Amino acid sequence: MRVEIREVARRDVHRWGLITVAGIIVGYLAVVLANARHFYTDDTESQYAPMWVMVGRRLRDGDFPLMVPEHWMAGNNTIEEVGLLNPPQLLIDLIAPSIDNLALYATVVKLVFAVILGLGVYRICLEYGSKAPWAAVAGVSIPFTGFLLFFDEASWMTAFTGTAWVVHAWASGVRYSRGRSGPIPTFVFLYLAMSVQYVFPAVEAGLMIGAVAIGEVVYQRRWQPSVRLLTVSACAALAGLLTYLPSLLSAQVTWRGTSQINNDPFLTVPWSESLNASLPSTLPAFTSWWGYVQPMPVVYIAWFLIPALAFIDWGKARSAARELTGVAVFTVIMLMWTAGPGSIGPLRWPARVLPMLAIGLLVLVCVLLGRCATTRDWRRRAIAAGVLVALLLVRSASAAPHRLGWHLVAVLVVLALGAAMLWLGHNRGVAAACLLAIVAVPPIAYAQVKGVQPTPMSWNLPEVRSEMMSAFPDFEGTTLQLADRALIAPGEKSLDGAYGSLAFGHYAKNLELDYTSGYTPNGYYWFGEMLCMRWDMSVCPDAFRRAFTVEPTTGRTVVDLMKVDRVVLQRALYPDARGQAAPDGWKWVDYPGHEQQISVLERVDGPVSTRDGRIADTQGVQAISLGESDLTSRARVSSADGGRVVFARLGWPGYRATLDGRPVPIDVVAKSFVSVDIPAGTQDAELVLSWRPPGWKIGGAAMLVGLAGLGVLEWLHLRRRRADRMAPA
Repeated sequence: MRVEIREVARRDVHRWGLITVAGIIVGYLAVVLANARHFYTDDTESQYAPMWVMVGRRLRDGDFPLMVPEHWMAGNNTIEEVGLLNPPQLLIDLIAPSIDNLALYATVVKLVFAVILGLGVYRICLEYGSKAPWAAVAGVSIPFTGFLLFFDEASWMTAFTGTAWVVHAWASGVRYSRGRSGPIPTFVFLYLAMSVQYVFPAVEAGLMIGAVAIGEVVYQRRWQPSVRLLTVSACAALAGLLTYLPSLLSAQVTWRGTSQINNDPFLTVPWSESLNASLPSTLPAFTSWWGYVQPMPVVYIAWFLIPALAFIDWGKARSAARELTGVAVFTVIMLMWTAGPGSIGPLRWPARVLPMLAIGLLVLVCVLLGRCATTRDWRRRAIAAGVLVALLLVRSASAAPHRLGWHLVAVLVVLALGAAMLWLGHNRGVAAACLLAIVAVPPIAYAQVKGVQPTPMSWNLPEVRSEMMSAFPDFEGTTLQLADRALIAPGEKSLDGAYGSLAFGHYAKNLELDYTSGYTPNGYYWFGEMLCMRWDMSVCPDAFRRAFTVEPTTGRTVVDLMKVDRVVLQRALYPDARGQAAPDGWKWVDYPGHEQQISVLERVDGPVSTRDGRIADTQGVQAISLGESDLTSRARVSSADGGRVVFARLGWPGYRATLDGRPVPIDVVAKSFVSVDIPAGTQDAELVLSWRPPGWKIGGAAMLVGLAGLGVLEWLHLRRRRADRMAPA
């Protein structure tokens, strides 16, 4: 009989798991109907999708792109959000070059991770004792919570994928603590969360594990299970250290070099905004790019979340309090974080943890509903729910009074859905009520997305790579673009306009062209200052003069030291450029059909990026290039009186040089270009300049230690299982 009950319960879990997947798929279709490009906007179109294409092409060519020197400020991929050590991300990269429509590909990839995320939350609820229908409600709801839907899923891909892995690490961590599984799933999911190469999921995973460890001590009244959980988490952290050491050890030369804790109001969310969590029309009040009142419902979680509190038997819920301690601790930490400080070293913009707050609240409420829901004394509870909805209305109307009409409509929708769920639960059972909650998710998501069109986030970059490449000039070699994205008029954001001639962010990677820089939140500080170049590749008007300024110690211009073949000038930024004489050694070149957007300078003597490897300048040294790769420059050098070789490489930490196998010091010219001093009396010596990610040996050793620790923990787990099986009943 007991076996039969377990089998029924297992089938119930699988059935509601499939319902969770189906609900998420339908929700995604609803969002795409509201805006076909919703999942291909902002950072996805300008940073992630082009990066997938570039990395995928290089992987197919047998190259692991740790560093691409020609991409300059955006060329150090070990400190960007590339996910070079994340196997699922590498699979995404490998497929990307074969997909012509990047918007379609991004949408499908994000749907896969939305399903992973929803199933992860579903698992967490089940581990804490929720009934499967309520766990499915939480699983379907989470991908359509405000911040996830409008920021992480629409734009910030690594935040989204990291969150998807964190929730599975959470569920697996609870299972491991309670002896229901071994350490491997927890280790794998934690490593995947960290190796997306975005610091927020890594920190959130650490806080989650700490909260779960505290909760399990309270629940089990033993410390050994939590020690096991902390140990496997430490092993995963050791394995993930290699992902972050290059960033930590390169921070001193980047824009993110500060380790200060600052408080500012930007994307800092007051706790009172949590009272907006169940009104779909809410437009919260906090400071962001769009002023104080936000144009999107980014603090929305689920329409039932707050009204449903009235239908929990709080006396019965006290019996579940100890088991849910970990969830409560994590939720409180996330709530406190959303309110500031504004930046903690690289962790800026507290609103970014709103998805974690949504996860914590959904798990708490859905587990309590799954274990302690009641309709006893329903009239009094319905009045209490109505009061809670009224509070939602007051708070949302206070934040955005100009939307009062929509708030009233939303209140009616929430009340109607609540009444229908109450009737279904009383007359048809919990499963029917939960199905209604799931069915309500897609139309609400559709209405929310449709209501904020046109989206204020989109760059409007083209979607189809073949069309991009057909429209764009075939710029061979290395191109320096001097342009400002802010000068593109809304009507010019198309292939027939600016995007047929200008490349911002990582757009050039879609075109399979080498542009100096791209999208980078971790830009090389001094190079950026030299050309007044920003994170999206935009520059100031003085950039043209700076690019052709002579560097005094070499007597070469900046573009010479970069070994640039071409300079593309935006006509909107430099309208009179063609009326001036070309700089020495350069000529104006016509590209028919593109004159309205750009003016182009190319070298009189042809491309230089392919000559003499990456040797950009020599002083008192005869140097002949012997070979080049992205990570290494080899040259034959001679110098009677001593001199210097300057390379067209940005001076990222991690470079070392040897002369006939003996280490020699390196330096930087103009605080940017790698240079090597050659001692007097050098004759036909081999100079090798090589780059490796800083800390790679320590990180590699840490990964081996972490894997070894996992092996020990798995051995102990298997040994414990054998002992349990052999023990008398």
